[in-house]
Amino acid sequence: MNTLLAVTGETWIVTGLGFGIVLVLLICLIYILKFFGWVMQMIAAPRKPKAEAKAAPAKKAEVKVSPVPTDEGTMAAIAMALSEASDDDKVAIAMALHLYFNHAHDIAQTTLTMTAKPTAWNSKAFGMNNAGF
Repeated sequence: MNTLLAVTGETWIVTGLGFGIVLVLLICLIYILKFFGWVMQMIAAPRKPKAEAKAAPAKKAEVKVSPVPTDEGTMAAIAMALSEASDDDKVAIAMALHLYFNHAHDIAQTTLTMTAKPTAWNSKAFGMNNAGF
């Protein structure tokens, strides 16, 4: 009898037990990943504002800035910058100070709008969340 074909009962038990453990661990891994996906969806979902927050809107604090700097340190820094600058630099410094102290600076829009374009890389047909486990 060939020794390669001779398999004892213990070998079948160990092999079956190994396959069974791998199968059970893979099934557990599927449910663990589905749970993490559910948790991430709950975290990323937009939250509804509370009724209390709508009732009492927060008041914005008003900051008063004097149109001309009054402290000596600021005045000295401006004077040093103007004394060492060329004519073009003096014009730029004066314009920057004028815009700053007259609150004429522009406020950049901080809303970023992104739209998803379907490609082969982000197509729902190739998604893993559509697997109906």
